[in-house]
Amino acid sequence: MDQAGIIRDLLSWLEGHLDQPLSLDNVAAKAGYSKWHLQRMFKEVTGHAIGAYIRARRLSKAAVALRLTSRPILDIALQYRFDSQQTFTRAFKKQFVQTPALYRRAEEWDSNGIRPPIRLEKWDMPQAKFIVLPPMQLVGLTQSYSCTLEQITSFRTELRIQFWRQYLGEAKTIPPVLYGLNHSRPNQEKDDEQEILYTTAIEPHDVPENVQNGQPIALEGGDYAQFIYNGPSDGLQSFILSLYGTCLPTMKMTRRRGHDIERFYPLEKAPDAPVPHIIRCEYLIPVRR
Repeated sequence: MDQAGIIRDLLSWLEGHLDQPLSLDNVAAKAGYSKWHLQRMFKEVTGHAIGAYIRARRLSKAAVALRLTSRPILDIALQYRFDSQQTFTRAFKKQFVQTPALYRRAEEWDSNGIRPPIRLEKWDMPQAKFIVLPPMQLVGLTQSYSCTLEQITSFRTELRIQFWRQYLGEAKTIPPVLYGLNHSRPNQEKDDEQEILYTTAIEPHDVPENVQNGQPIALEGGDYAQFIYNGPSDGLQSFILSLYGTCLPTMKMTRRRGHDIERFYPLEKAPDAPVPHIIRCEYLIPVRR
């Protein structure tokens, strides 16, 4: 295997072990090289020092935990291998230009400081189109669930399908445009989980005759970054995570308050049709430009 292939495999392994001991000796043993050779090879392939990269990724993971859970700062610091809250705070402030406590309490989420994972494979970063969405009135149903950060992908994919089937279960035809509104907040009862509120909604003139369980939903207008997803239905959640983990930080965008908006354009019109293999979704994130 060439150097790029070795480092690509190592990057994937590192991403899944950021909360484990990752001394240079440990990482070198995993890679099968001396730590001196590994450091040199990593720098040649990626342009970054391996130790600095690991710390930046750990701090980025910690930043997400600060925003999406209510776990104590010390617990988050220890999870990502900082020996004290003071050490963590100093490192966090150097990367994010504010303390962990201020970062957690900020009304908006500034993506500056998030270090995206290095990708050595060919990957076309989703491109943002900035749009201004007018206020809209929808009809929908809001449901909620809780999960850990590690469960986000599997839970949201499964529950998104379940919620839509519950909402449109009695409909004879599927409306031409479906809106999914996402809002996340720390779970007040379990500090290591986040609560996700998901609203299935449609435009009032598209409400099927047999759907009676909708409530009026006011969708705020404003600036949004719009991304387009065309691909397998089970890949949407990974796409969304890449928007927050790579696209927003790369474009130095700030997420303002509001819902993330999914707009689906279903090809199948029968509610009992199988989940389509390929879907098209416009994903809109409220941003401050």
